[in-house]
Amino acid sequence: MRKIITFATLAIAALSAQAETVGDVSTTFRFLGANNKIVVDVFDDPKVNGVSCYLSHAKTGGIKGTLGIAEDTSDASVACRQVGPIVFNGTFPREEEVFSERSSFLFKHVRVVRMADRKRNTLVYLVYSDRIIDGSPKNSVTAVPVPASQPLPVK
Repeated sequence: MRKIITFATLAIAALSAQAETVGDVSTTFRFLGANNKIVVDVFDDPKVNGVSCYLSHAKTGGIKGTLGIAEDTSDASVACRQVGPIVFNGTFPREEEVFSERSSFLFKHVRVVRMADRKRNTLVYLVYSDRIIDGSPKNSVTAVPVPASQPLPVK
């Protein structure tokens, strides 16, 4: 049973995109520890080659932030763009999480979900923050149109 759980965890981790940091700006000076920042990360959609998403999100500084135990605010924004020819890597569901990053020591994440708008042949990306007990309604959305000659391969 332990092997199955380990394999499932690794498979889920492999499917979600990995982000690289493009840059950051300080928003609040902290005398002790790192400053509060807005960080811009980029990740490629794991099932759609040619689409990259830029994600801006808050990072709390101070001593707790430096130690990795601070809870970041739920402020985030996403902008996904076509950066090359769009090539689909198989089929995908109508809604699928493509990115997740921890935003507190426990129980809170920033998530990006890809949605397929088949009628308009468009990929829609939604960023939001969740927490097990009390999530946040703060969100941002972006869309990437796909050429009409290339239908979305939705399951």
